[in-house]
Amino acid sequence: MRGKELRRSLSVLPIGTVMKLTSLTARQIRYYESQKLIFPQRSDGNRRLYSLADVDRLLEIKDYLDDGLNMAGIREVYDQKQRESEQRKNQDHQLTDDDVRKILHDEFLQAGGLKTPSAQQPQAPLQKPL
Repeated sequence: MRGKELRRSLSVLPIGTVMKLTSLTARQIRYYESQKLIFPQRSDGNRRLYSLADVDRLLEIKDYLDDGLNMAGIREVYDQKQRESEQRKNQDHQLTDDDVRKILHDEFLQAGGLKTPSAQQPQAPLQKPL
């Protein structure tokens, strides 16, 4: 996680501050938590602590509600975003050994000036002599 993302994910804001930043009531904020739309951390004294990312999400939820989306619709939006994020992560990790070898081979050829990126074309596999 990069530094900026790390800072935004630190849960340090009490609910009173979040209420002022979002113009939401404590009841609304707790309701969104019960709907599994936000996930505040808990302090040692079991008090909710929110991050800047939580505040962003609460403001986003307010916008969705203002646009006429209901809770089920908002949940579906976030579920879809989660699925897309997981798919991107899976796609990034689905390179086979052959894929990696091909990528390295092409990069070595390009680095050596033997092949330009525009000239990349699939080549037939080399045949072993019989």
